[in-house]
Amino acid sequence: MNCRITHIGTATMLLEIGSVRILTDPVFDPPGGKYHFGYGTGATKLTAPAIKPESIGKIDAILLSHDHHDDNLDRAGRALLPLAGTVITTVAGAKRLGNNTMGLKAWQNTTIQSDVSKIKITAVPARHGSLWSYIIVGETTGFILKWTDQKHGVLYISGDTVWFNGIHEIAHRFKVSTAILHIGKASFSITGPIRFTLTSKEAVRIIKVLNPRIAIPIHYEGWTHFREPRANAEKQFVAAGLNEKVQWLPLGIPVNIEV
Repeated sequence: MNCRITHIGTATMLLEIGSVRILTDPVFDPPGGKYHFGYGTGATKLTAPAIKPESIGKIDAILLSHDHHDDNLDRAGRALLPLAGTVITTVAGAKRLGNNTMGLKAWQNTTIQSDVSKIKITAVPARHGSLWSYIIVGETTGFILKWTDQKHGVLYISGDTVWFNGIHEIAHRFKVSTAILHIGKASFSITGPIRFTLTSKEAVRIIKVLNPRIAIPIHYEGWTHFREPRANAEKQFVAAGLNEKVQWLPLGIPVNIEV
């Protein structure tokens, strides 16, 4: 089974793997809203989602890297949670959200099944902040997706993370075919040099360690706290000789990815 990916905006994607339909980090509020992330940080949303939430259709599962920041789960996204078969997130997030939410610790897994398609979901470590800020910011998770007829390896979704040594453990445990990376260098004036998602240089480092066939950058557009736009990241990928591995997804248009 190939994976059909529709990038809706920020970290929101619709993954269609056989008959299984998975939504990630649902953010569907209209542009213009101002959001507070705690400790004096906040951002304004600049762009609308490429697809309206009512057009998504059936959702077998939602993969939620974390629930406590609106650029990964906003008001309209929260309204979708009860409509999913299950919501998979962090242990702390599952306690806050309740209902149909399942919390996984790092390396724990569960299975999503629909008709004849079966996807194994494994939570993998993520670190949402540099310079020890992640201890204050809170827990996030990445995900590994595995199914039986993958040709080249698993699909990895980084979640909101910076570079940390846990990336080496992911590379040790899994052969990654496709790496979806939350870039954008999310940061704030009040927090100085601290960053909360990957810089393009860190993304280069992850790609070199995981060595995927395809790297897909997301989470770089649509908010005022994203400091590295696509053009900056493209220059880094070209300079590192990775431009042939990197695939940028058009917003709102399904793209078939061989995994």
